[in-house]
Amino acid sequence: MPLNLPILLTWLRILLIPLVVAVFYLPDGWLTPHQINLIAAGMFGFAAITDWLDGYLARKLNQTSAFGAFLDPVADKIMVAAALIVLVKLGRVDALIALIIIGREITISALREWMASIGARGSVAVSMIGKLKTVAQMVAILFLLFHETVFGLDTHLIGTWLIWLAAVLTLWSMVYYLRQAAGEMGRRG
Repeated sequence: MPLNLPILLTWLRILLIPLVVAVFYLPDGWLTPHQINLIAAGMFGFAAITDWLDGYLARKLNQTSAFGAFLDPVADKIMVAAALIVLVKLGRVDALIALIIIGREITISALREWMASIGARGSVAVSMIGKLKTVAQMVAILFLLFHETVFGLDTHLIGTWLIWLAAVLTLWSMVYYLRQAAGEMGRRG
């Protein structure tokens, strides 16, 4: 297992996941609701930045690796799934949205694994739709974790609209990847 700065950032993101969740389960009175929202959103926001930063640094420092390419999306999916489950429990996200997003992540991960096993992983490489979906869901989750008004903006309302947009982009990107895979399978007979 290679150990470099990009992979350390990915491991840091993985370590932040239980901390984001744990903030909501601290005994009553340890933190105010405002502090809980602020800390959870801050940690999630930092983790989301490391998601971008680890990939950027891996390419910039020529430190890409097969292990990093494996670990990074795993960290992202666990981070998003954990946050969505907490948000469903808090009543800030509809369970249907969480099912769509988490279900898509499992489906596309399995599809990529299968396509890699037949030597066609490139046919389901990350697309621009997938990148837009990721940005929409990360910003939405950040706003929904914060769940307060900032400069007169209702972060819950904005987060709700963005998470619905992320769900639509999630379904759109899933159809895109499935069509790409079907096309590859058609070419292979």
